[in-house]
Amino acid sequence: MPGLRAALPAALLLLSSFPPAAAERLPWPQVPGVMHPLNPSHREAVWAAWTALHYINSHEASPSRPLALHKVVKAAAKMIPRLGWKYYVHCTTEGYIHGENAGSCFATVLYLKKSPPVVHGKCVHAQNKKQIQEEDHRFYEYLQHQKKPITANYIPDSNGNIAHDHLQLWGLAIVGSSYIMWKQSTEHTGYLLAQVSSVKQQIRKDNAVAFKFIVLLHEIPTQQMNVCHMYLVWTLGHPIRVKYSCAPDNHGLEDGSGQDSGSAAGTSHETKGNF
Repeated sequence: MPGLRAALPAALLLLSSFPPAAAERLPWPQVPGVMHPLNPSHREAVWAAWTALHYINSHEASPSRPLALHKVVKAAAKMIPRLGWKYYVHCTTEGYIHGENAGSCFATVLYLKKSPPVVHGKCVHAQNKKQIQEEDHRFYEYLQHQKKPITANYIPDSNGNIAHDHLQLWGLAIVGSSYIMWKQSTEHTGYLLAQVSSVKQQIRKDNAVAFKFIVLLHEIPTQQMNVCHMYLVWTLGHPIRVKYSCAPDNHGLEDGSGQDSGSAAGTSHETKGNF
C-alpha cells in the first residue's frame, strides 16, 4: 500500500515561525490576578494549546488517533502570585496522522518555574470513540502476539513518507514523545516530533508492550534538534509509562525520567526503578 507523506499541522508551522527574540517578551503588563485576553494566533496562546495537547495525548494513550492543534479559537492569561502564568485556551483539533477533524478542547495550563506545566483539559471528540478504541485494541493485540521484536528506522523517511505499516508505530511515538514534550515545555519553548530515528520492540512476559525509541524533537524557537532515548511501556486502557534521556545533537545525555510533578491528576508514569 502507498505510504503517507508526513505533513506538519498548520499550527505547528505557525509555532515554528515565531522568531527567538520575540518569544521572550510578554505582550501585557505583569499584574497579578488580572485576566488578559490574547490574540488566538499569539505565540503564547499557541504554545499553551500545544502543551495541553501534549499532556492529553500522553495520558489518553491512543496511538491510533493522537491529537494535533488545528486552531486556537479563544485564549486568555492570568498571573498567579508566587506560581506563574496560567493560560486558558479553547482550541479545535485535528488528527496528528491523517489531519482529519478531531473536535475541540478546553484547557488551562499553569507554567511553573521548576516543575512541568500543570494541565487541566477536556476534549469533545468528533471521531467515533468506540472505533478508536477498537483500532487501539487491534494494534495492542498485534503487538502482544509478536514472537520476533518489531524494528524500524527513519519514520518518516528522508522524503517525508511514512509506510502504511509504520503509521501506528508513528502514533505510538507521538504519544510517548508527547509526555516528554509536555514535561519540557515552557512559556517560551515548544517542541514537535520531527522523526523516529529507530524503534525496537522489547518482548515482555506480562500483559504490557514495550519499545525503545530514539526520537528527534524539534525545539522552537531555537530550531535546535534534540535526540531523545525513550523507553515506553503501554498497557491497554492505561496511560503510558515513559523514561527518557535527551540532549542536543546526541551529546551528554541526561536522565529526564522521574515522578510526575506537574500533572493535573494521578498518572502511571514511573521512575526508572519501577520498570
